[in-house]
Amino acid sequence: MITIVDYRAGNLTSVRLAFETLGEPVEITGSADRIRAAERIVFPGVGAAGSAMRTLREMGLTDVLRSALARGVPFLGICLGTQIVFERSEEDGGVDGIGLLRGTVRLFRSQDRFDKVPHMGWNSVAYRRPHPLFDGIADGSEFYFVHSYYPDPAEPETVLGVTNYAGTAFASVVGRDPLVATQFHPEKSGRIGLTFLQNFVNWHPG
Repeated sequence: MITIVDYRAGNLTSVRLAFETLGEPVEITGSADRIRAAERIVFPGVGAAGSAMRTLREMGLTDVLRSALARGVPFLGICLGTQIVFERSEEDGGVDGIGLLRGTVRLFRSQDRFDKVPHMGWNSVAYRRPHPLFDGIADGSEFYFVHSYYPDPAEPETVLGVTNYAGTAFASVVGRDPLVATQFHPEKSGRIGLTFLQNFVNWHPG
Protein backbone atom coordinates (compact mmCIF):
# COMPACT_ATOMS: atom_id res chain seq x y z
CA MET A 1 0.00 0.00 0.00
CA ILE A 2 1.27 3.45 -1.01
CA THR A 3 0.29 6.18 1.46
CA ILE A 4 0.17 9.66 -0.09
CA VAL A 5 0.30 12.49 2.44
CA ASP A 6 -2.67 14.85 2.07
CA TYR A 7 -1.52 18.23 3.38
CA ARG A 8 -4.48 20.05 1.76
CA ALA A 9 -2.50 20.99 -1.34
CA GLY A 10 -0.41 19.34 -4.02
CA ASN A 11 -0.92 17.17 -7.07
CA LEU A 12 -2.42 14.25 -5.18
CA THR A 13 -4.59 12.92 -8.01
CA SER A 14 -1.86 12.70 -10.65
CA VAL A 15 0.43 10.87 -8.22
CA ARG A 16 -2.36 8.48 -7.25
CA LEU A 17 -3.18 7.77 -10.90
CA ALA A 18 0.47 7.05 -11.68
CA PHE A 19 0.69 4.41 -8.96
CA GLU A 20 -2.67 2.96 -9.95
CA THR A 21 -1.36 2.65 -13.52
CA LEU A 22 1.31 0.39 -12.02
CA GLY A 23 -1.40 -1.65 -10.30
CA GLU A 24 -0.48 -0.44 -6.83
CA PRO A 25 -3.10 0.17 -4.10
CA VAL A 26 -3.04 3.79 -2.91
CA GLU A 27 -4.38 5.65 0.09
CA ILE A 28 -4.53 9.46 0.28
CA THR A 29 -4.72 10.60 3.89
CA GLY A 30 -3.91 13.40 6.31
CA SER A 31 -4.49 11.14 9.32
CA ALA A 32 -1.50 10.95 11.64
CA ASP A 33 -2.53 7.43 12.68
CA ARG A 34 -2.75 6.21 9.08
CA ILE A 35 0.58 7.77 8.14
CA ARG A 36 2.15 6.33 11.28
CA ALA A 37 1.06 2.87 10.12
CA ALA A 38 2.11 3.35 6.48
CA GLU A 39 4.21 0.81 4.61
CA ARG A 40 5.49 3.37 2.07
CA ILE A 41 5.03 7.14 2.17
CA VAL A 42 4.89 9.59 -0.74
CA PHE A 43 4.89 13.34 -0.12
CA PRO A 44 3.94 15.04 -3.40
CA GLY A 45 4.22 18.76 -3.77
CA VAL A 46 2.78 21.75 -5.55
CA GLY A 47 2.58 25.00 -3.63
CA ALA A 48 4.61 27.13 -1.25
CA ALA A 49 6.91 26.01 1.54
CA GLY A 50 5.42 28.38 4.13
CA SER A 51 1.84 27.20 3.81
CA ALA A 52 2.89 23.55 3.52
CA MET A 53 4.94 23.62 6.71
CA ARG A 54 2.24 25.55 8.57
CA THR A 55 -0.34 22.94 7.58
CA LEU A 56 1.91 20.04 8.51
CA ARG A 57 2.42 21.50 11.97
CA GLU A 58 -1.30 22.16 12.42
CA MET A 59 -2.02 18.54 11.44
CA GLY A 60 0.67 17.21 13.77
CA LEU A 61 2.49 15.46 10.94
CA THR A 62 6.09 16.68 11.23
CA ASP A 63 6.95 14.36 14.12
CA VAL A 64 4.96 11.55 12.50
CA LEU A 65 7.11 11.80 9.37
CA ARG A 66 10.33 11.96 11.40
CA SER A 67 9.37 8.84 13.35
CA ALA A 68 8.42 6.99 10.15
CA LEU A 69 11.88 7.68 8.71
CA ALA A 70 13.49 6.59 11.98
CA ARG A 71 11.65 3.25 11.66
CA GLY A 72 12.94 2.78 8.12
CA VAL A 73 9.68 3.36 6.23
CA PRO A 74 10.51 4.07 2.54
CA PHE A 75 9.76 7.74 1.81
CA LEU A 76 9.55 9.51 -1.55
CA GLY A 77 9.38 13.30 -1.70
CA ILE A 78 8.35 15.01 -4.95
CA CYS A 79 9.06 18.68 -5.83
CA LEU A 80 7.83 20.67 -2.80
CA GLY A 81 7.94 17.33 -1.00
CA THR A 82 11.69 17.43 -1.63
CA GLN A 83 12.14 20.99 -0.43
CA ILE A 84 10.35 20.55 2.91
CA VAL A 85 12.66 17.70 3.98
CA PHE A 86 15.57 20.16 4.28
CA GLU A 87 16.35 22.40 7.23
CA ARG A 88 15.36 25.69 5.67
CA SER A 89 13.92 27.33 2.54
CA GLU A 90 14.40 30.87 1.23
CA GLU A 91 10.76 30.89 0.10
CA ASP A 92 8.18 33.10 1.85
CA GLY A 93 10.89 35.15 3.55
CA GLY A 94 12.53 32.10 5.10
CA VAL A 95 10.83 28.93 6.32
CA ASP A 96 12.05 26.13 8.59
CA GLY A 97 11.60 22.69 7.04
CA ILE A 98 11.32 19.29 8.67
CA GLY A 99 15.10 18.89 8.77
CA LEU A 100 15.36 15.29 7.59
CA LEU A 101 18.34 16.34 5.45
CA ARG A 102 20.82 19.12 6.14
CA GLY A 103 20.83 22.06 3.75
CA THR A 104 18.90 25.02 2.37
CA VAL A 105 16.42 25.41 -0.48
CA ARG A 106 17.36 28.38 -2.66
CA LEU A 107 15.73 30.54 -5.32
CA PHE A 108 17.13 30.43 -8.86
CA ARG A 109 19.03 33.67 -9.45
CA SER A 110 20.22 33.96 -13.05
CA GLN A 111 21.75 36.96 -14.77
CA ASP A 112 20.55 35.66 -18.15
CA ARG A 113 17.12 37.07 -19.05
CA PHE A 114 16.47 33.99 -21.20
CA ASP A 115 16.51 31.74 -18.12
CA LYS A 116 12.87 31.64 -17.14
CA VAL A 117 11.86 31.11 -13.53
CA PRO A 118 10.08 28.91 -12.75
CA HIS A 119 12.14 26.24 -14.44
CA MET A 120 9.44 24.43 -16.38
CA GLY A 121 9.82 21.53 -18.80
CA TRP A 122 12.03 18.52 -19.51
CA ASN A 123 15.63 18.39 -18.33
CA SER A 124 18.25 15.70 -17.85
CA VAL A 125 19.43 14.16 -14.60
CA ALA A 126 23.08 13.13 -14.29
CA TYR A 127 23.68 10.48 -11.64
CA ARG A 128 26.17 11.19 -8.89
CA ARG A 129 25.94 7.77 -7.27
CA PRO A 130 24.03 4.56 -8.00
CA HIS A 131 20.67 3.94 -6.38
CA PRO A 132 17.98 1.24 -6.79
CA LEU A 133 15.44 3.88 -7.91
CA PHE A 134 17.58 4.45 -11.02
CA ASP A 135 17.37 0.79 -12.11
CA GLY A 136 16.49 0.54 -15.81
CA ILE A 137 16.82 4.32 -16.33
CA ALA A 138 19.81 5.56 -18.31
CA ASP A 139 22.10 8.20 -16.86
CA GLY A 140 21.17 11.55 -18.39
CA SER A 141 17.50 10.66 -18.89
CA GLU A 142 15.03 13.54 -18.97
CA PHE A 143 12.30 14.18 -16.41
CA TYR A 144 9.66 16.91 -16.10
CA PHE A 145 10.33 19.88 -13.81
CA VAL A 146 8.20 22.78 -12.50
CA HIS A 147 9.93 24.82 -9.77
CA SER A 148 11.48 28.14 -8.80
CA TYR A 149 13.51 26.83 -5.84
CA TYR A 150 16.07 24.05 -5.65
CA PRO A 151 17.79 22.05 -2.90
CA ASP A 152 21.33 22.96 -1.85
CA PRO A 153 22.36 20.05 0.42
CA ALA A 154 24.98 20.62 3.09
CA GLU A 155 26.15 16.99 2.81
CA PRO A 156 27.46 16.06 -0.66
CA GLU A 157 26.90 12.36 -0.01
CA THR A 158 23.13 12.93 -0.03
CA VAL A 159 23.21 14.12 -3.67
CA LEU A 160 22.10 11.27 -5.96
CA GLY A 161 21.47 13.22 -9.18
CA VAL A 162 22.24 16.67 -10.60
CA THR A 163 20.53 18.88 -13.20
CA ASN A 164 21.77 22.10 -14.81
CA TYR A 165 19.54 25.15 -15.13
CA ALA A 166 19.99 28.93 -15.02
CA GLY A 167 23.72 28.61 -14.51
CA THR A 168 23.29 26.29 -11.52
CA ALA A 169 24.10 22.61 -11.18
CA PHE A 170 21.52 21.72 -8.55
CA ALA A 171 20.66 18.53 -6.69
CA SER A 172 17.62 17.14 -8.51
CA VAL A 173 17.64 13.82 -6.62
CA VAL A 174 18.68 13.53 -2.98
CA GLY A 175 18.51 10.76 -0.47
CA ARG A 176 19.62 8.90 2.57
CA ASP A 177 18.06 5.56 3.44
CA PRO A 178 15.11 5.23 3.66
CA LEU A 179 14.44 8.62 2.03
CA VAL A 180 14.66 9.61 -1.64
CA ALA A 181 13.36 12.93 -2.93
CA THR A 182 13.19 14.35 -6.45
CA GLN A 183 12.90 17.94 -7.60
CA PHE A 184 11.28 16.64 -10.81
CA HIS A 185 7.80 15.11 -11.10
CA PRO A 186 8.07 11.39 -11.89
CA GLU A 187 4.28 11.18 -12.21
CA LYS A 188 4.48 13.65 -15.13
CA SER A 189 7.58 12.12 -16.72
CA GLY A 190 6.02 9.45 -18.93
CA ARG A 191 7.43 5.93 -19.17
CA ILE A 192 10.69 6.81 -17.42
CA GLY A 193 8.80 8.38 -14.54
CA LEU A 194 6.67 5.26 -14.15
CA THR A 195 9.83 3.15 -14.08
CA PHE A 196 11.16 5.37 -11.29
CA LEU A 197 7.92 4.96 -9.30
CA GLN A 198 7.93 1.18 -9.85
CA ASN A 199 11.48 1.10 -8.52
CA PHE A 200 10.24 2.91 -5.41
CA VAL A 201 7.53 0.27 -4.97
CA ASN A 202 10.13 -2.49 -5.24
CA TRP A 203 12.77 -0.77 -3.08
CA HIS A 204 13.70 -2.24 0.30
CA PRO A 205 16.14 0.16 1.97
CA GLY A 206 18.83 -1.18 4.24
